[in-house]
Amino acid sequence: MSRSYDHGGTIFATARRIGVPLSALADFSASINPLGPSPLVRSAVDHAFDSLVHYPDAGHEELKEALAHYHGLPAAHFVIANGSTELIYQLPAVLSGKRALLAAPCFSEYERALERQRWEVHHFPLAPEDGFSLDPARLEAKLAEGYDAFYLCNPGNPSGTLYPPPIVEQVRDLCSAAGTFLVLDEAFMDFCEEASAKHAVVTSDNALILRSMTKFFGIPGLRLGYAMTNAPLCGRLDALGVPWNVNTLAQAAGMASLRDREHNQRTLLFIDQERRFLADRLAGFPQLRVYPSRANFLLVELTGEMTARELAQKLLPELVIIRDCASFSGLTPRFFRIAVRTRPENERLVACLTKILSTE
Repeated sequence: MSRSYDHGGTIFATARRIGVPLSALADFSASINPLGPSPLVRSAVDHAFDSLVHYPDAGHEELKEALAHYHGLPAAHFVIANGSTELIYQLPAVLSGKRALLAAPCFSEYERALERQRWEVHHFPLAPEDGFSLDPARLEAKLAEGYDAFYLCNPGNPSGTLYPPPIVEQVRDLCSAAGTFLVLDEAFMDFCEEASAKHAVVTSDNALILRSMTKFFGIPGLRLGYAMTNAPLCGRLDALGVPWNVNTLAQAAGMASLRDREHNQRTLLFIDQERRFLADRLAGFPQLRVYPSRANFLLVELTGEMTARELAQKLLPELVIIRDCASFSGLTPRFFRIAVRTRPENERLVACLTKILSTE
């Protein structure tokens, strides 16, 4: 029996189920750079093709150096993985203790990975009515109950809420004082890099930052991610990984992505413009409440009787896919998430919503 996933990005399964080609679908369920990968990625992959007769670089040395240059950190502070999800599943095996606290709503794989290693999982709810704000005083009181790890995603997923560096540094200090390891997931931080806590957190003995190259760099099909943390923990995570866990083409694509500063800057400007456009249009629907976001997606709440699942079902005949957020802890069945796409795709979504919601 195949495993079922409650994530976005199920475009292949959806296309098979309704009998249409991939190109017919507008996928707002997966938050991937709508501009796609850098043009340098194609040439890098073509150039690396002849290297497929050799095993990949098991130490990922060139990619670590490229990341070190990109982030301004020593290469010894990076560990490379087959997507950041691989690291999420490795972490519970190297962390001490068995009680974890998750800032929720959050990525469901945290809980799955922890439970697989028999951790006890608790949630620290961040309320929609408070804009998913994080109150350090409330967190301090919660940590006093005794937790071995605290997971926080910044910007939040699926909220898009950005916690500024002073707040994250306060969270780091609270975790340190409580003897709690901080797992800071910055999977979407490339869209607001200036707010990253990497320089404040990465050298800590009690913290780790997760990063994905799926979203901003637009290469989810190649699977590439990494962590930034202290060198000893990098070594322990490396030792847990299987040999040759990251293939040659993914490593080449990653290095090319980091080099293309022009494409990356174009992405930032594009996402900022289209996120504003989409948020403004959605805010015009009385049945929708749009939450502020600094990522490449928007969290939206239906304010009437319709659920997100019902909306998703109504959008599917229009060949539009959204992410029903009912499975996220702390969110009601009326929440959904939509990726920021190109202007024609964003206009297509707005037109479909106009058609559906005008009859409600």
